[in-house]
Amino acid sequence: MESPAVELIDLVKRYGGTTAIDGLSLRAERGAVTAVLGPNGAGKTSTVEICEGFRTADAGTVRVLGLPPGRSALRPRVGVMLQAGGVPPAARCAEWLRLVSRLYARPLDCAALLSRLGLTEHARTPYRRLSGGQQQRLSLAAAVVGRPELVFLDEPTAGLDPQARHACWELVGELRSAGVAVVLTTHHMDEAERLADHVVIIDRGRVVAEGSPASLTGAERQLRFRARPGLGLDELLNALPDGSAAKESPAGHYIIEGQVGPELLATVTAWCAAEGVTADDLRIERRTLEDVFLELTGRELR
Repeated sequence: MESPAVELIDLVKRYGGTTAIDGLSLRAERGAVTAVLGPNGAGKTSTVEICEGFRTADAGTVRVLGLPPGRSALRPRVGVMLQAGGVPPAARCAEWLRLVSRLYARPLDCAALLSRLGLTEHARTPYRRLSGGQQQRLSLAAAVVGRPELVFLDEPTAGLDPQARHACWELVGELRSAGVAVVLTTHHMDEAERLADHVVIIDRGRVVAEGSPASLTGAERQLRFRARPGLGLDELLNALPDGSAAKESPAGHYIIEGQVGPELLATVTAWCAAEGVTADDLRIERRTLEDVFLELTGRELR
């Protein structure tokens, strides 16, 4: 049986007296997109850097394509997209990608990859003169040009406009279809929900939830609307069907959870009428990955 692309068991990483990763375990399968999510300081970057071989763990087991990270045998098999840096400022866009491609036995066609990511017009532009989004796209190109079996993408669409973002998404989908394992970190919950086969949410160095986006968000739908802040919800909760929940988050935004149907909708609108308010932007939708993320990790700034 083929091993997973990435396997971490009881991983621990400390920086002085601070424990950044505290017994974390996860798997990333081949031919699948695994999104590692967490608030700032949760341990995402340290976890990925250990997998990439840039840092060493203090305890636990780490296997990347069946080998300990950092082994020379992994270099032609693993692609890494850094969020920033790593490219000489004076290096021209196409020259840099060609240089990277020569490190691999069967690289992709550089010109085609530049075209795919909208960089053909900037082929002779020095890296320092590229916009932030263009630098991101060049880093993505460098990560995949060697036809890796596993690729780590750190905030791959940070700073990208909608067109470039969709091009990135399409490329990630093609990597998955080709059997490549993709491990990505992102703060865009919609991106993780769209791309990921498996989501791992970590907080304070531990896994707090994992599963497919659908299993994490569940089948329940929500009724959402806007109204005057500070409405008392006790009377509404008493009138709602058993198993329902109501909350105001943030101020003036109301969320009703439960079996959303005609009875619940009528109860909510009658309550709004009794309170003398209009339910603005009333809509029915399912929970999003962002809802789950905030429930698990809190809303306070880190």
